[in-house]
Amino acid sequence: MFKARRREEHVVNGCIMSKPAQLRVILADHDVRKVVLPSGIPETVDDLHSVIRDTFYIARDFSLHYKDVDFDEFFTLYSTTDLKDKDTIKVVFLQDQEPAITLNLTDVTNTDVTNMTDQPCEEHYVDDTASVSTDDTLILSSEDSPGHRSKRWPAQFSIPSFSGLTEIQIQSANERFKKYGTLLTTKDLIPLLPDILGKLAEAIYEYTAYPSSLQIGEVAEALTQKHPCLKEPGSFNGSYGWAQRLKYKMNNFRSKLRGLGCPEVKVNSLKRKQTYDQYPAKNLKKPKKAEVNYLPPHVQGESTASLEKERVELLSEMMKRDNSKVVAQKMAKTFSLRREEIVKEVPAISDCMKRWPALFTEAQISEEFKRITTVSLESTFLAKLDQCTPKLMALTQSKGGAAGLKIRHIKDMLLEDNTVERRREIAIRCLIVYLGEKEEDLFKQYRDVEELDADLAMQVMKIAIIGDGRATIVVEGTKILQGIDVARSCALLMGVIYALNLSYPKQLKFTFEAFQKLCLELDGQKASSKVMNLKYGIF
Repeated sequence: MFKARRREEHVVNGCIMSKPAQLRVILADHDVRKVVLPSGIPETVDDLHSVIRDTFYIARDFSLHYKDVDFDEFFTLYSTTDLKDKDTIKVVFLQDQEPAITLNLTDVTNTDVTNMTDQPCEEHYVDDTASVSTDDTLILSSEDSPGHRSKRWPAQFSIPSFSGLTEIQIQSANERFKKYGTLLTTKDLIPLLPDILGKLAEAIYEYTAYPSSLQIGEVAEALTQKHPCLKEPGSFNGSYGWAQRLKYKMNNFRSKLRGLGCPEVKVNSLKRKQTYDQYPAKNLKKPKKAEVNYLPPHVQGESTASLEKERVELLSEMMKRDNSKVVAQKMAKTFSLRREEIVKEVPAISDCMKRWPALFTEAQISEEFKRITTVSLESTFLAKLDQCTPKLMALTQSKGGAAGLKIRHIKDMLLEDNTVERRREIAIRCLIVYLGEKEEDLFKQYRDVEELDADLAMQVMKIAIIGDGRATIVVEGTKILQGIDVARSCALLMGVIYALNLSYPKQLKFTFEAFQKLCLELDGQKASSKVMNLKYGIF
C-alpha cells in the first residue's frame, strides 16, 4: 500500500529548500541509531540506501523496511514518499548473500594467529566511529573496555534493578502506597540505602563520573516516580533528600574509583596536583562541555608504553599515500594516550601537531569529536543550523539599534551570493550580533595568504577569511585547517576545541555556547538566559 505524501519544503530568501530530516535506524535488535539528513529525505529509495550504507559503513547487501503507522508493522520500502521526519526504518540484511570480505595481507606473529582464531566470527559489523572495521576498533567499542562510554546522558534516566531482597521490600511498600498512601518508614529504609545508592551510583557512572546537580536531581526524581513509596514528606518534589544522598554517594564512589586507578578521577587526586593547586575544588579536570569520554582508561591489554609505540608507528603511516584506513585505526587505538597527554600536560598546539599530526585533518577532528562526545560533528552542526536559519533570520530582523543596522548590513551579503554556504555564514554572523558579541572577534578578513602569515602570531583563536571567501582555522598562532567554507570552519573549530580541551574565548562565550547547546545539542537543558531565550525563539 502506497501513500502519497508531499515532501516538506521551506523557502529561504526565495529559494525552495528541502527541510532537514532525521530517521531512526534499526540496524539490529541491540543496535538502534539516528541518521541526520541535512537536505531532507532523499527522492529515491536507492539514494536513501546509499546514505545508510555510507553513514554506517555497511559492507553487506540489505533492503530497507519502514514502520507503517496504520498497521504498526514494518513493510518493504518502495518509495521514500512513505517516510517523514523522525520515522523509523529498519535495515534487513539479505540472508542468501555471503558477506563481502576484504583481505589485508600483513606479517603476523604466532601470538596474533592465536588471538585471531580465539575470536568468534560476526555475521556483520557496523561501525560509525571510524572508516574501517578492525580488531582494534572492535576492542575500543567492546564491553570489555570499562570507561569507554558509547552513550550520552539520557533524556529519561532509567532506574536500575536492585538486589532481589531490596526489590521485594520496595514492591511491597509500593503496593501499600497505592492502597493506603503510606510511605516507606525510615526504620525500613535505612537497611536498603547501601544497595539503592550503590546501584544508582554505578548507573550514573555509565554516563559520567561527575554528574551535575541537574543530572542528580533527574535521577532522584526518576527514583521516586518509579517507586513512589520512597518519596519524602516535606520535600517540594519528594526527592530532594535523595538528591543530597546521591551527591555524597558519588563523592564516595569517586574515592573508590580513585583507589582503583580510574584515570578520570585519579587526575584530580591531591597528590597529583601542583603545590599551588592542592585544594579539593581547585582546577578540577573534568567534563565541562558535555564530554562523554573526557579521560578514558587505556584499552585492556594496552599500556602507555605500548600505545606510545603505536603513536610512533602512526607517524610513519602518515607519510604513506592512500593510507587513511590504517591511520584511522591507529588514531582510534591511541585515543586514551592522546587524551591523557592533552588533559594532564596541556601541551602547546605546535607540540600537539608534532606528536599527533593525524589529529589535525578534517576527518580525524570529526572522529575525535565523536570519540569524545558520541555526536557526529559536521552533519549535526550543519543540519541544526539549516533547520533554525529561517526562524533565526526572522528573529534577528526585529533587532533594533546598532545591532539591527549591523544585521541588515550582513544580510545584504546575500545579494551578491545566495548559495547554501553563504546563507549558513550569514546565519552565523547574525547569530553572533544578536547575542551581543562582535563577529570580528571570530572572523577576520585578509587580502591574501601573505597578509595572514604576517598577522598569524597575534591570533589566539580566529577563522581567517582570505580573498575569495575560503576560511582558515587559526589557534594559538598556528594554522589548523585551510580552504574550507565559513560554516564548516565553525563546526570544525568546535571539533578542535573539544579535541584539544580548549576553553571558549571569553569575548565569544555566548556564541560558542549556542554552537554547543543549540547546534550540537550537547547539554542543552541548562544554558545562559541569552542562549535559552534564543532557543525558545527559534525552536
